[in-house]
Amino acid sequence: MKTLAAQVITQEDLLKHWQGHRALTRHVIEAFPEKDFFEFSIGGMRTFSQLADELLAIAAPALKSIVNRDSQPYKEGEEKLIFKAQYLEKWDESTKEINQYWEKLTIEDFNENFNLFGQYEFPIIQNILYFIDNEVHHRGQGYVYLRALGIEPPFFWER
Repeated sequence: MKTLAAQVITQEDLLKHWQGHRALTRHVIEAFPEKDFFEFSIGGMRTFSQLADELLAIAAPALKSIVNRDSQPYKEGEEKLIFKAQYLEKWDESTKEINQYWEKLTIEDFNENFNLFGQYEFPIIQNILYFIDNEVHHRGQGYVYLRALGIEPPFFWER
């Protein structure tokens, strides 16, 4: 018999928290001028379009792998997107996929180990928290880029 750990946040609230971050990152994508989204960087860091490629390659595909218990290798940028509008469309599709796969998780799943991308074996909750942390980290880079371009980024609390 499995025992459950004490719950601090509900499964529904965790999804809401994650989707709030995703909504804010979408606003950051929207704030970039088209050219700068693909070309601007600072100090040799990746462009925000490249960071968005990473975020798209992680969120929905990794959650799908978790739900199906089918560890797939990490695949980034297989589909070459050339317009910011394509990124926004893919972002919205990814958000819907996350919601669909999330419904298939049970509370017991969160404590099970999963080998994410065949590289990192951690409890599923840790994988999900990694998805959120990674997005926040890269969105912070986007904020720096926007400020360097003289563009006021979205308020971080407006999720």
